[in-house]
Amino acid sequence: MNSSTSTPAIETGDVCRYYPMGAGLIRAVDGISLTIARGEFVALLGQSGSGKSTLLNLLAGLDHATSGFVRVQGRDLATMSSQELAAYRRNDVGMVFQAFHLIPNMTITENVELPMRFAEVDRAERAKRVRESLERVGLGNRLEHRPAELSGGEQQRVSLARALVNRPSLLLADEPTGNLDSRTGEDILNLIRDLSLSLGMTVVMVTHERALAERFARRLIFLADGKVISSSRQGPAARSGFGLAGEEEVRV
Repeated sequence: MNSSTSTPAIETGDVCRYYPMGAGLIRAVDGISLTIARGEFVALLGQSGSGKSTLLNLLAGLDHATSGFVRVQGRDLATMSSQELAAYRRNDVGMVFQAFHLIPNMTITENVELPMRFAEVDRAERAKRVRESLERVGLGNRLEHRPAELSGGEQQRVSLARALVNRPSLLLADEPTGNLDSRTGEDILNLIRDLSLSLGMTVVMVTHERALAERFARRLIFLADGKVISSSRQGPAARSGFGLAGEEEVRV
């Protein structure tokens, strides 16, 4: 990836994703243009069917745009081969979901190590990174436990450690607090925010929980019917001029 700090983390230009349905089309994403700065923590909000998760999948390279473009750190995802997209998801993107997607018969060490096996990271380096990643999320003393022995919040921490173990520049989180109680959800978002700040990592989070988004994200982007309807900065980040200049970064 282009390492220039002047290059935005994410740019989309009039990006659309349509799905055929009978004689018509579902306009899941319908002409979204936005710019997200490196290190920014952005929350995507809107009702079910507004296009949040589809947009996240486009950013992850898990889905292809019908038209328009998606660029991540200067690279147009549409021009990448399937092998290049796989490497992009493996090395540059970490993903966290509402469901933890941990493998139940593996220890948390083995769960976190799995992405590095796919990346063919050396065994000794894998062990070092697993420990560092689990210590970073406060689970350095639970290395040999299995998912069923952990609380929901601890399992989401393992999921987060796994997402971070290949040291991605971009974290995509799809309803990361959806299966957690309010207190545990706050703890997870505190952790994500702290990691974003300490690692300089860009975070894009889909959520229905506006109150939590207002507390933890630096910018809120509201979607409806596949379109961006508003974008606003939050709290101290807005007052300090965090990220790109200006109140409104979204071109609707």
